[in-house]
Amino acid sequence: MFNLKKQHLGAGLVCLAATMWGFDGIVLTPRLYQLNVSYVVFVLHLLPLIGMSILFGRAELKNIKKLSKEDKFYYFLIALFGGTLGTLSIVKALFLVNFNHLTVVTLLQKLQPVFAIILAKIILGEKVGKNFVFWAMMALISGYLLTFQLTLPHFEAGDNMGLASLYAILAAFSFGSSTVFGKKILANSSFRTALYTRYLFTSLITGAIVIFNGNLNWFLKTTPHQWMIFVIIGLTTGSGAVLLYYLGLRYIKANVATMCELCFPVSSIVFDYIFNGKILSPIQFVSAAFLLFTIYKITKNQKN
Repeated sequence: MFNLKKQHLGAGLVCLAATMWGFDGIVLTPRLYQLNVSYVVFVLHLLPLIGMSILFGRAELKNIKKLSKEDKFYYFLIALFGGTLGTLSIVKALFLVNFNHLTVVTLLQKLQPVFAIILAKIILGEKVGKNFVFWAMMALISGYLLTFQLTLPHFEAGDNMGLASLYAILAAFSFGSSTVFGKKILANSSFRTALYTRYLFTSLITGAIVIFNGNLNWFLKTTPHQWMIFVIIGLTTGSGAVLLYYLGLRYIKANVATMCELCFPVSSIVFDYIFNGKILSPIQFVSAAFLLFTIYKITKNQKN
C-alpha cells in the first residue's frame, strides 16, 4: 500500500510538471516575444542559476571540479544542445507564431523520443525497439499533417508556421541529443550536480552569445512586467518543474512517466483554448492524437 501511494505521488508530480510545461509554452514564454530570443534564453537560465548558487552553489562548484574531463565535455554538450540550441529553437518557434499556432509547436516537440532513440543507436549502440522504423515514420507523417494538414508545405511571406515547425523539430532533435548525452554521465553525478552544471554551462554559452551580438542592452529594455514573467518561469515552469519531474520519476517506471508526460500536449491544447481562444482543426486533432499514440508506442516498445 505504501509503495502504491508513492507511485501515485510520483505520477502526480510528473503530471504536474508536464502541465506546468504546457502552461509555460502557451501562456508565459510567448509573453516575452518582444525581447531578443538569445537574451530570453540567457535570462531564463541565469535567474535559476543565481538562486541555486545562493542555496548550494559553493558545494556544487567543488563537485564540478571533481568531474572527469570526459564528464565535463558531455555536460558541455548537454548545455549546448539541450540548454542552448534546443531552448533557442523552441523559444524562436513560439515567438514566430505569435499566439496563432502555439499548440502545433508544442506538439511537434513531442517528436523528441524519435531522435533520442536514433541517436542512442548511433552514439551508445543501444538496440532499437520492435517496429521502431514503422512508428517513427507514422510519427513524422502525423507531425506533417498537424503542421500543414492536407496541403503541400508552404513558406509564404508573412506565414511563419512552416519556419516555426522547423524550429520546433530542431528543438526536438536538440533535446533528444541532450537525453542521449545525459545517459553518459548521470551515473557519475547526483541530480543536483547535473541540474546545476547544466544551468551553469548554458548560462555561460548563452551569455557569450548575448555579449557577442551586443544584446546586453536588453537588460535595460526589459519592463517590470517582463521581469515578473522571467521570475515566475524560473520559480515554476523552469527549474521548479524539472525538480518536480525528477522527484516523481524516482517512484514510477519510465513507461508510466511517458503516459504522464502526455499532460504536456493535452494541457497545451486546453491552455491555448482558454487563454488565446485557439482550437485545432478536426484534421489537426486527429493528427495530434495519432502523433501522441505513435510516441507512446515508440517509447513503450523501446522499454520492453
